[in-house]
Amino acid sequence: MKPKFIPGLQLCGDFYRQAVRPLLLEHFPNLAHSAALLGEGSEVLGFDTAMSRDHHWGPRVMLFVQEKDLPQAAAIRATLAQNLPYRFCGYSTHFSEPDPNDNGVQHLREIDTGPINHRVTIQSPRQFISEQLAFDPADTPSPADWLSFPSQRLQTLLAGAIYHDDIGLADLRARFAWYPRDVWLYLLAAGWARLAQEEHLMGRAGLVGDEVGSALLGSRLVRDVMNLCFLMEKKYTPYPKWFGSAFKRLDCGPQLYPTLKNALSARTWRTRQKHLIPAYEFLARKHNALGLTAPLPEQTCLFWGRPFQVIGFHGFSGALLAQITDPQVKAIAALPLIGSLDQFSDNTDLLSNPSWREKIRELYHAS
Repeated sequence: MKPKFIPGLQLCGDFYRQAVRPLLLEHFPNLAHSAALLGEGSEVLGFDTAMSRDHHWGPRVMLFVQEKDLPQAAAIRATLAQNLPYRFCGYSTHFSEPDPNDNGVQHLREIDTGPINHRVTIQSPRQFISEQLAFDPADTPSPADWLSFPSQRLQTLLAGAIYHDDIGLADLRARFAWYPRDVWLYLLAAGWARLAQEEHLMGRAGLVGDEVGSALLGSRLVRDVMNLCFLMEKKYTPYPKWFGSAFKRLDCGPQLYPTLKNALSARTWRTRQKHLIPAYEFLARKHNALGLTAPLPEQTCLFWGRPFQVIGFHGFSGALLAQITDPQVKAIAALPLIGSLDQFSDNTDLLSNPSWREKIRELYHAS
């Protein structure tokens, strides 16, 4: 019988404070470090449940040390392996070796003797940022860098918890808290452009009897509405499994979620449009409340007199682009308005593998 479920952020914080930190103070009293739970994992986002315990979950913590102290990493790992308790809050602290045939997955394993294969990782903040973003935090991100950082990767830096901070980990990750203003304007403009390109197509497909095509377009429009809401509230989007759950936590989530759910479950394009209209108009009001442009109309209108209600006709994208002053962002905005990596691709391998980032950056430079 498994022990009572404890949210991972709480479990790992207690594990650090009660089990790991005392050993560090005893064996490495002069080690300046930070301790956190960042990066990947449902528990980092605060969405873990009892089901999450089946892999990669358990008492663990990430230790961050200065570059000069990295040579001590092996000794720290060995000391913890010999001295950590075999169980913490009822959970084993010993993990299986990473499974090479299952994306390196590790599982909790019960042992009573021998060294513990713990998951207390040791790295420098620079190593962590480089691994997550393929970017050296000693540099200043350019607009092309920001646009090639996957939102879900930026989220891994900002979510989670810092339990102890001797070396300025919080200050470092604060540098990635949100996009520079003109990059943000560009992303908003690209989001509105996506909406304007397809909102009339949903009804057109349905009008000729293609309700499957209309439903697919409708789901894309729902996602575009949701993405714009994340951007307007200055929140990074998580990876797809938790996209809807994170949306419900936005300020607009309680009001919009039921409307969008109805749009997704609609069986005809006319019903789908009926539920999308208030979502579009909500977006327009939310845009005006930001005060980034002169006020724009907040009601949908007919697309060239056809029976398709649209909002993008009112020029939200162009109005946002007109506010950009940064020369580098203006040059990018003069190219086709592809937006960020997240706005032109949802390919998992592309979003989860930072090694692609240098090639993606090339998209934002004129040939």
